[in-house]
Amino acid sequence: MSENARKVAIVIPVYNRREITLQGLRSLARIDQAGLDVRIFIVDDGSTDGTSAAIAQEFPDVVIIHGDGTLHYAAGTNRGIEAALEWNADLIATMNDDAVFHEQFLQRLIRTADANPRSIVGGLLLLWDEPHKVFQVGQTWHTSKGGWVIPSDWTAFSVPQTAFPVECLVGNCLLLPAAAIRECGLMDEKRFPHGWGDAQWMMRFAKAGWKLLVEPKAYVWCEPNTYPKPLHEMSKGKILRTLLLDKRHPLNLSRQFIARWESAPTRSKAVASFIVYLGQLAGKTLGFVSGGKK
Repeated sequence: MSENARKVAIVIPVYNRREITLQGLRSLARIDQAGLDVRIFIVDDGSTDGTSAAIAQEFPDVVIIHGDGTLHYAAGTNRGIEAALEWNADLIATMNDDAVFHEQFLQRLIRTADANPRSIVGGLLLLWDEPHKVFQVGQTWHTSKGGWVIPSDWTAFSVPQTAFPVECLVGNCLLLPAAAIRECGLMDEKRFPHGWGDAQWMMRFAKAGWKLLVEPKAYVWCEPNTYPKPLHEMSKGKILRTLLLDKRHPLNLSRQFIARWESAPTRSKAVASFIVYLGQLAGKTLGFVSGGKK
């Protein structure tokens, strides 16, 4: 390896998904690393399914950082980033383990970052069961629709074929200059331990003048999301606990409000969008109940 190779850290938080994690690492083992010194940092947040042992056996060069089960997504990613910065990485790629990567995805992310100073670059996320369909890319803020809206009809063929700007990026696959993180800090792991931390983080970069871009040729195939049971399928007591007490639940009202407060373009738009969201939530839930579907 050349002494001038650029140091690129790949940071992935994992928990109890041994086979999914190994699949992702096998995919990363095949990527083009020409001119790069790539080091993978896995943050295993107390897995009990043998994830760390399996990684160590099959990928002995991967750095494993151990958590105790309390890190979750944001803090797990942060611990990996801290280790990458200590290694003096030039670039840091944060990503999820439930993904399969095109062999040129990293090189293409880097070329786009080099061509666009002060940029954070995301890969083109696609669904692995519908490989042409774009996933969680292109969010736009619409106060009248309750906040962030993700296009549902984009494909790998319909998106722009050169790097394009977006209002927000998700953490499934991001390339960040180490300088950006040193300037703007880590994710807010206290207020956003389980979700939304990446959106709030990206807004912090954007407000500091960093461009948010998607490189459409950096293909990443992701596992489809799984969703919690909707409110209309819960008991009244469970609904109240979910909305008011369970801050880990995606539908918790406090969590939903803070997410908008920290990621909206303005505070007034955050409040207005939350009011819209409450109306949407009530209408959807009451509609199912009054329609006899409960």
